[in-house]
Amino acid sequence: MLRALIFDVDGTLAETEDLHRQAFNRAFADLGLPWRWDPPLYADLLTVMGGKERLLHYIETAQADAAEALRARLPEIHDLKTRHYGDLVVSGALGLRPGIARLLAEARAEGVGLAVATTTSRPNVDRLVEVNFPRGASPFDVIACGDEAARKKPAPDVFELALRRLGVGPEEAVAFEDSAAGIRSALDAGLPVVATRSRYTESHRLDGAFSALSDLGEPGRPHRHIAGLEWPGGVVTLAALREWHARRESAAA
Repeated sequence: MLRALIFDVDGTLAETEDLHRQAFNRAFADLGLPWRWDPPLYADLLTVMGGKERLLHYIETAQADAAEALRARLPEIHDLKTRHYGDLVVSGALGLRPGIARLLAEARAEGVGLAVATTTSRPNVDRLVEVNFPRGASPFDVIACGDEAARKKPAPDVFELALRRLGVGPEEAVAFEDSAAGIRSALDAGLPVVATRSRYTESHRLDGAFSALSDLGEPGRPHRHIAGLEWPGGVVTLAALREWHARRESAAA
């Protein structure tokens, strides 16, 4: 029985990554740091999972001569970046990706558990949810963030945390991801994965996902199929997910 859906955030629930890049640049400017992360550089930095870890990697590689002093400023820089990111989200610069709100509503109506498993920090998730689900209408039963896990993706820790909090086994859930590291994380937690490409993961291999798509699709606006399972009408629905899951369970029996 399919009992839960577990979603990554950045690039999966929403195209957040360029807002993160802009927020970093605003923080750098505010603090008088002569750095600017353009999209190609940021795409390279995204191979490091987690905003704090990404910033530390940049300091230790591109700013090696001043790394010791800059490491001490990492919390200040990242906290300011988080505030700028929240302001960008609240300004209306970010909506959910196609099919996300619809699938969440379908799952909520049918009593299917919903969770977030992400490397981003909790304030970033909270802002995204507040803007897209106002007046305390968050659909998520569980939010598991990278700071709560011992290891960031591609380790499975944050997905395992989400599963424990939901009280379900990996065979009872499906994960949604957009990156190679995220897919690896979910697979190593025992979860089957639906992958949707995002702006910054166009070059990623989506190996291991049982279905790879441009997005979840909407009625009248079907997604582009990339690999694996194809969905009726180019739309990922809860009914179709349940049908796939039932076939999978029958085959395993």
